[in-house]
Amino acid sequence: MGQKINPLGFRLGTTQSHHSLWFAQPKKYSEGLEEDKKIRDCIKNYVQKNIRISSGMEGIARIEIQKRIDLIQIIIYMGFPKLLIEDKPRRVEELQMNVQKELKCVNRKLNIAITRIYNPYGDPNILAEFIAGQLKNRVSFRKAMKKAIELTEQANTKGIQVQIAGRIDGKEIARVEWIREGRVPLQTIEAKIDYCSYTVRTIYGVLGIKIWIFVDEK
Repeated sequence: MGQKINPLGFRLGTTQSHHSLWFAQPKKYSEGLEEDKKIRDCIKNYVQKNIRISSGMEGIARIEIQKRIDLIQIIIYMGFPKLLIEDKPRRVEELQMNVQKELKCVNRKLNIAITRIYNPYGDPNILAEFIAGQLKNRVSFRKAMKKAIELTEQANTKGIQVQIAGRIDGKEIARVEWIREGRVPLQTIEAKIDYCSYTVRTIYGVLGIKIWIFVDEK
């Protein structure tokens, strides 16, 4: 059997760092984990409801959470932040209120910062969203994959692999299709590889998209 491991977890401590930084006692750990999920879901829902790019993308690459006793610091890495920044103070305040309501945190302060990513299409999450948008609009999957690879090449990456699985193009039998451009050395721990898996609901059923991007080598 092929032994598979998540490329991000495999590289923790070398080229990859944690997206959540906090300490909890073993009994309280699950609560902290649940809280993180609530924060991430709340932010994604808010962005989905209030912000629409023409292609229907949220443009969130990742959400980092740092917790202290009296403060929760949230950093949102976005590919297209101008949508939140147009009337930034009001939008961010509204988002903070939403998250605070969701968490019901009374004695902790909440701080949200937005950071821009300069090469949005060099990030697998934004790329997966792009492909998902194309598949929902019934663009052929090969065309969508090739377009995604073109966009990644503009972002100066060293290699990319895209995989789509499920009932592609509405065929009766589910299958896996993939395409690779450049190098993607998954076994090399020193290689910085970005990875994401993304689920997209189409009219034929659910498709899974996986993207590996080889960013750089130490």
